[in-house]
Amino acid sequence: MKGKTKVPSLRSSQSFRRENYEIIESQGRDTGRSKGRRYSPWFQEAQFEKTRHIELIIASISALSSTFLTIALQGLKMFQPWGMVLIWGLLTISLAQATPRGQAVLVVGPEVFNKAFHQELMNQDTIKILKTLPLYEAMEKNQVNSFPLIGGLVNNFLKQIIWLKVTEASIPHVAFQISEGHQLQIRIPLDMVAGFNTIISPKLVELHVEIDVIADVHTVIDYQEPSHLVLRQCTNSPNNLRISLLQKFSFAINILANKIIDALMPTLPSLVKNEICPIIEKCFTSVTSKIYTWSTLPVPIGSNFLSFDVLSFSVVDTNFQLDLNAKLRDRAGKLIKIFKDTEGQLVMPTLNNFDFSFIVRQEVVKAAIGALMPFQELAVLLDSVLPDVARHLKSILDKINPKASAQLKQTQMVKIFPEEPPEIILKAGSVKVAHMIVLEVFATNQETRPLFTLGIEASSEGQFYTEGDRLFFNLKGISSDHIHLMNSGSGLFSPELMGSVINEILTSVLLPNENGIFRKGIPLSILKDMGFNEAKVIPIQGALLITPA
Repeated sequence: MKGKTKVPSLRSSQSFRRENYEIIESQGRDTGRSKGRRYSPWFQEAQFEKTRHIELIIASISALSSTFLTIALQGLKMFQPWGMVLIWGLLTISLAQATPRGQAVLVVGPEVFNKAFHQELMNQDTIKILKTLPLYEAMEKNQVNSFPLIGGLVNNFLKQIIWLKVTEASIPHVAFQISEGHQLQIRIPLDMVAGFNTIISPKLVELHVEIDVIADVHTVIDYQEPSHLVLRQCTNSPNNLRISLLQKFSFAINILANKIIDALMPTLPSLVKNEICPIIEKCFTSVTSKIYTWSTLPVPIGSNFLSFDVLSFSVVDTNFQLDLNAKLRDRAGKLIKIFKDTEGQLVMPTLNNFDFSFIVRQEVVKAAIGALMPFQELAVLLDSVLPDVARHLKSILDKINPKASAQLKQTQMVKIFPEEPPEIILKAGSVKVAHMIVLEVFATNQETRPLFTLGIEASSEGQFYTEGDRLFFNLKGISSDHIHLMNSGSGLFSPELMGSVINEILTSVLLPNENGIFRKGIPLSILKDMGFNEAKVIPIQGALLITPA
């Protein structure tokens, strides 16, 4: 048929018999050719047809992809700007499920969310609203609407009830669950006792009512704003409703109670949906807004502070995850440092043993430590403060630079200052710190030019720890790895031989000063906001993990 390509049929591999091909040894002599394999014409033809068949399939798939793309582009032209929002939303959803690209991640577990959500339900007087549910009116309206032709009989049945209302109500425990469609749902169980009096008995008849309200948690994607969470499809059905008689009464009262139960079964779900679902949605919005606010509170770092912006707010399993972008600002709010989006792999720990976790990437930790350490120069009169170190320095210089040693006086002075903030290297269970330090040696404290200047590459073991809701850092020792002669007014010499005395100076002068600065600590207000008093900190690969103690 014109315009169509006929796909050649492939012979079955079973049609190729062993005698249809043969292996022929190459006959070339001294040509360096290896032994080859030659196949029969039938086999070669089948291989050609098979290859052509695969190429046709690939071409068909490409054509379909091109057609789909054309339709999509036409749709965008027809439905702009909503088409672009939809496509962008789909792209953003795939990104939200990928590794976080911000510099910090706040993960709130279901227990923390449940506690805050339950408290918000109490703040909204949900119990009081449950106790004022118009059970009698709703049941009467439902019965009349369901049986309009026998309204008189219904009224006779209802007239046997003097009053009917909820006398007790509670919300035992909010829970999260994954639906069959892999959708996160929040389940709010409502436990009530409804009592009624009848004209046939003065005793109070009580019914135990249990009904579960279930709502879906959805992530709303907006290409102009960070994604956020909302509740949708807040419903309850008769399958989630259980009503039973708490006590046994006379035959007549039991019959009346069963009629009331039968009347309440179709009535309560819609009543609860209309009265309680709006409150539940309001509480959910309030709690997610609080978590959003907690995650963006500035963290004081010395005279500066870290601020965070939410890149995305999503659900991962049953946890609520906020991907955060960090910025370092000064006291006046002026921007000091912007951190770029990070594409490196961030190992996200599970929340099996944590109610929540706050994970900060290595580059932000480095900036925070650097902000705690303002650039300052340390000057020490060695003979007066560290006489043993002064003698050690002179004895080494006698060997490697006698000219410099001869110029040292009793007022000899050493100045130390960091060339740049320390490099923080975080790995699972360990913290490494790399220092770039400049050390100057002066013959006296009156000299303005040093005898020589050294550039020192040093390293330390670091330790993060907490006290209450404050984060602290401590350097455990310091030692030089490489020493470079940067400048010398007393001739060239090998500074590597000064390693031992340099370590003494760094340990005695620089280390106590830096640890003293780190003792100020960093407040973690997010802990108190979430109801915790103490925290613990754990180094992980490329980041710092902070959780409740």
